[in-house]
Amino acid sequence: MTFLTRRAFTRIALASLLAAAGVSAHAEDAAPVALRIGYQKSSTLITLLKAQGTLEKALAPLGVRVSWNEFTSGLPLTEALNANAVDFSADVADTVPVFAQAANANFVYVAQEAPSPGAQAIIVKGDGPLHTLADLKGKRIAVTKAAGSHYLLLAALAKAGIAPADVKISYLSPADGRAAFERGSVDAWVTWDPYVASVDREQGVRILADGNGIASYQRYYLASSRFAAAHPDVIRKVFEQLSQEGEWVRAHPQDAAKILAPIWGLDAQTIERANGRRSYQVRAVTARYFGEQQTIADTFFSAGLLPARVQTSDAQRWDFDAKRASPVGPAS
Repeated sequence: MTFLTRRAFTRIALASLLAAAGVSAHAEDAAPVALRIGYQKSSTLITLLKAQGTLEKALAPLGVRVSWNEFTSGLPLTEALNANAVDFSADVADTVPVFAQAANANFVYVAQEAPSPGAQAIIVKGDGPLHTLADLKGKRIAVTKAAGSHYLLLAALAKAGIAPADVKISYLSPADGRAAFERGSVDAWVTWDPYVASVDREQGVRILADGNGIASYQRYYLASSRFAAAHPDVIRKVFEQLSQEGEWVRAHPQDAAKILAPIWGLDAQTIERANGRRSYQVRAVTARYFGEQQTIADTFFSAGLLPARVQTSDAQRWDFDAKRASPVGPAS
């Protein structure tokens, strides 16, 4: 038996043994893909997919194993994405990727939720002296750093002709911000839903302003560049599931609220009110709807909160047709 014949015989014999054991000769290709998802309490669509097991079912044919990691806000979530601690980030406010880009984080924009300006607000005491944005001058304000509400605050101050240095800002998580507001340590609390909805019907609380006419509030889904490039089919499937879930929430607001109520620790009516202020329209990222990102970046840079000027058109977006990342490009 020649060397080539012996080698061929060995391959055939090995394949037969593997087949008899129920193992593919390409078993390494069938190894599970680990998809580590990071999300926040306000990540409605991802939370619903998680609660119903929908995403795992959709990804099972692709051999994907999903794990879930909850974060208090968007900034630590994108830091985890950049540190390779998670592969996919559920929706974060439009401000958060700007900070990630300034830090040269290795990420790609996967999807965008259409504007939801009413889903964040500046909250004040109902019987207090604050009735206009101009009244914020010199006041103590709680906000979560780099959150969409942070941009709402800066944009609202600019609209009123108030410099950031003319207010006293405390950077607090949503839970700590609420506590500070309730005990009177701050005069105003700037936050987003469902936190807004958790207090906006309480006596003694008033909405000074929401994002309408100030900040459009678009939320983004991100992925690590490495994971997206290696698993484009997984990224597409996640996008499809998010789009479908957004349609379902809009069509079934009461059902969605009932699922979320025990998870969020809020009553279903409050959740339905919060969800009613979100668009949940998930779409691919294009230059057409990306222009406000530059305004956000310029605002934070002018306030001294970014280390360098950011050109948001240079950010990478996922091209589903080409199955690769490409620069967003200038608005058309």
